[in-house]
Amino acid sequence: MADTEHLVIDHVGHRGDGVTNVGGESVYVPYTLGGERVEVAPVPGRHPDRRRLIAVESASPERIAPFCPHFGICGGCAIQHWETERYRAWKRDIVVTTLAQTGIDCAVAPLVDAHGAGRRRITLHARMGTHEVLKVGFAAASSHDIVPIDRCPILDPHLDGAIEAAWAVAEPLIGIGKPLDIQVTATESGLDVDVRGSGAVSTKLIAKLSEVAKQHRLARLTRHGELVLARTPPVITIGAAQVALPPGSFLQATVLGEETLAALVAEHCKRAKHVADLFCGVGPFALRLAAKSRVAAFDNDANSIAALQKAATSTSGLKPLKAETRDLFRRPLVPQELRDYDTIVFDPPRQGAQAVATQLAASKIPTVVAVSCNVATFARDAKILIDGGYKIEGVTPVDQFRHTPHVELVARFRR
Repeated sequence: MADTEHLVIDHVGHRGDGVTNVGGESVYVPYTLGGERVEVAPVPGRHPDRRRLIAVESASPERIAPFCPHFGICGGCAIQHWETERYRAWKRDIVVTTLAQTGIDCAVAPLVDAHGAGRRRITLHARMGTHEVLKVGFAAASSHDIVPIDRCPILDPHLDGAIEAAWAVAEPLIGIGKPLDIQVTATESGLDVDVRGSGAVSTKLIAKLSEVAKQHRLARLTRHGELVLARTPPVITIGAAQVALPPGSFLQATVLGEETLAALVAEHCKRAKHVADLFCGVGPFALRLAAKSRVAAFDNDANSIAALQKAATSTSGLKPLKAETRDLFRRPLVPQELRDYDTIVFDPPRQGAQAVATQLAASKIPTVVAVSCNVATFARDAKILIDGGYKIEGVTPVDQFRHTPHVELVARFRR
C-alpha cells in the first residue's frame, strides 16, 4: 500500500497510544503496544505526529482481543487490547511519572478499580449524515464523524434502553435545529435526558416527545436544562439522602467510582469537626461527611447547590450542612474565611483549582483533601500546597474510566 510505513512501537504513552521515534520525533499510533511491529499510514490533516494503524505484523504477548465490536472505530475507549495487569500498571504509572516530573515525591498506592457495573451517564451525538440518514452514537476516534451504535458493553445495566431512547428523542428533534448532543443519566426513577442543540420545541413536538418518554421509561426530558416534560423526579441516593437531580447534573461516571472516592475522602476526614467541601456539586462528599461533621459546601452551579441543600434539609440524622453558590475560580475562599474550618475538601473540574490552592497555601488549615480527575493539574496545585508548607501524605489512584487513559486520584495534605 502506498505511503505506508513499518514501525516498531517502543511503549504506550500517557494518552493510550503506542509511541515510537521517527527521524528524531515522537510518533503516536493508537491501538498498539510496546514491542509490536506495525504497518501504519499517515493521518490526513494537521497531525504530522500521528499514524493510522493498518495492521499488526508482530503482536505483543500482552495483546488480547477487544470485547466490543466498535473498538478502534468508536472513540470512546482507547484500550481494550491490553491484558489487565499490564494495563493497570500503566495507568498507575501515569500518576507516578506525572508527579515525579513535577518534583513531587510521595507514595502512590495500588490502583483501585472502580468500574463497578459500568458507566451510569453517557453523552450521545445525533447528526444527519449523507442522504439525510440519521446517525446516533459516539464520536469516531480522532474525528467528528459519528459511529452509529445500538449497544455499548461498558454501560451500567440501569442505562439499558438509553441508546434506543436517544434515537427516539433525536428523530423528531434533529430537523429543527443544530446537531444534537443527548446526555442520558441513569437514576433510581428512570432515565434523565438533557438535549443540547435543538431549536425551540413546539406544542406538537412536546406531544410526540411525551409518547417517547412513556415508551422509553424517561423520568424527565429537558432541553438545555429547561424542562420539556417530567414524568417523575429523577432521584439518586447519596449516603442517607435522596437527591432530586437538576437537569444535566454532573455525576461521577460510575456508582462505584463515586462510592470509592467518597470512602477515601471520608477516611481522610474522619477526625474533622468542620469541613468545607469546595466544588461540591450535588453533594457526593458533603452529604456523606455530614453524618459525622459540620459541613459548608460551595459550588458555582446554583441548581446543584439548591438540590444539595434540599436533600440535606430533608434528611434526618445529619450534622448542620450549609450550601452556598460561589464561583471558586473567581472568588476562592481566602485565609480569613478559611479559619472556620479544620479540613478542606476540593474536587475541581479538569482545569484544577490553582486559585483555591494558592489561598489554601496561605492559610493555616491543618488538613486538605484533594480529589482530581486530571493528574497534571493536580500536580500543579499540589506543588502550590507543598511550597506553602503542606506535606503530601500519599496518593490513591482510582480507575472508574476503565479502558481509557483517564484516572482519578485522592490525596491528603497536612501541616
